[in-house]
Amino acid sequence: MTGLFDISGKVALVTGGAQGLGRMIAEGLVRAGARVYITSRKADICEQTARELSEFGECFPIPADLTTPEAATALVNEIKSRESVVHILINNAGKTWGAPLESFPDKAWASVMAVNVQGPFTLVRDLLPLLKAGATAENPARVINIGSLAGAKAERLSAYSYSASKAAIHHLSKVLAADLAESHITVNAVVLGYFPTQMTAHIRKEDDETQKLLARVPLGRLGTPEDIVGLITFLSSRAGAYVTGSEMYLDGGLSGCA
Repeated sequence: MTGLFDISGKVALVTGGAQGLGRMIAEGLVRAGARVYITSRKADICEQTARELSEFGECFPIPADLTTPEAATALVNEIKSRESVVHILINNAGKTWGAPLESFPDKAWASVMAVNVQGPFTLVRDLLPLLKAGATAENPARVINIGSLAGAKAERLSAYSYSASKAAIHHLSKVLAADLAESHITVNAVVLGYFPTQMTAHIRKEDDETQKLLARVPLGRLGTPEDIVGLITFLSSRAGAYVTGSEMYLDGGLSGCA
């Protein structure tokens, strides 16, 4: 059992890794001994986060706005200039848009789908040579796509393009898992419930709304950094080497107990 959850020395890319869930994931990987690259649209935040996480290990910033496939390809080219292998790709960068159905704008679709679906696909496609170089039958390379409960059940968020994009990334993960299994690359989707991040700030801004939300969660609380880091570490380590094509729910029981 020694080293079952060891990811030290692995090279990881965490998109959207400078804030929120991405930062939680990136810090967990850095502390576990991985060499981690993080991205963010905002160069100053990306660089500041990398400096802070570098206190615990190796963390490097690459500012990137992943709203176009060209930007995703440019990110891959930057990684290729620095590394010959990538063992772990965390597609975490995300975008949402909320508005009532009657006024939900057409412009809320293209950018959300680009960041949440097309970007992860482009990164997997263009990083294939490096992922294959870091993969073995016993210890595959890992692609982990961050999904959402909103893409699995009808959460009343009025975030129509976001919900559709997350349903899409859940299914895309399965399709990619089937295609990449023979290359010893696993692909899984982590389907998240509610965590204290910027994306849920509008729900948590009033204490009454927070209490209503917590009343819906069977375990009675929001997710924590330890929750997401624990699952990501499992999927990234030898312990998770036989898991692919799965949707791993991390939602305090909202999906399975409701």
